[in-house]
Amino acid sequence: MTFRRLILSRSLKLAFALVLATAAPAFAGPINEVGGIAIKGYDPVAYFTDNAAVRGSDAFTAQHEGVTYRFATAANRDAFVANPARYVPQYGGFCAYGTAEGYKAVIDPQAFSIVDGKLYLNYNNDIRAKWQKDVPGYIIRGDKNWPAVSRTTKVHR
Repeated sequence: MTFRRLILSRSLKLAFALVLATAAPAFAGPINEVGGIAIKGYDPVAYFTDNAAVRGSDAFTAQHEGVTYRFATAANRDAFVANPARYVPQYGGFCAYGTAEGYKAVIDPQAFSIVDGKLYLNYNNDIRAKWQKDVPGYIIRGDKNWPAVSRTTKVHR
C-alpha cells in the first residue's frame, strides 16, 4: 500500500468513526447524569436556599441512587444527606416539559422552577417559559408519564 493510500484509508476510517459518534443517539438511565455527576454539577440544595442555580464543588459531594451530587457548601451537602428526597429534581433531573410530552431531554441547570417545594428543570429558558404557561397541567402529565419515560434510554439533546 502506498503512503498516499495509507493516509487516505486512515482519514476515511477517522471520518467514518466521527460520523458514527455524532449520529449515535444518547442513552440514559432513570437519572440525568453525565460521567456520574447529576445536574451537571450544580448544587440541588442551592435552588431552594438561594433561589439560584449554583455550581457545586468537588470538595462537597454526596452519593444518592448511584450518582454524585455536588454542593457549594458543607451545610448544603449535609442538608441533602439528611433528606435527599426534598432536594433531588423531579423526573430524575430530566426536562420537566419533555417528560410531560413523553420523552427524556437534557437540561440547562439555569432553567429551573420550584413548585410546591419541588425542583423542576427544563431544557432551556425558552422551554421553561412554555412550561410555565400551564405548570399544573404539565406536572400532572409529567407525573403520569414519568414511570414509562424513566424506563426509556434515548435522550433528546
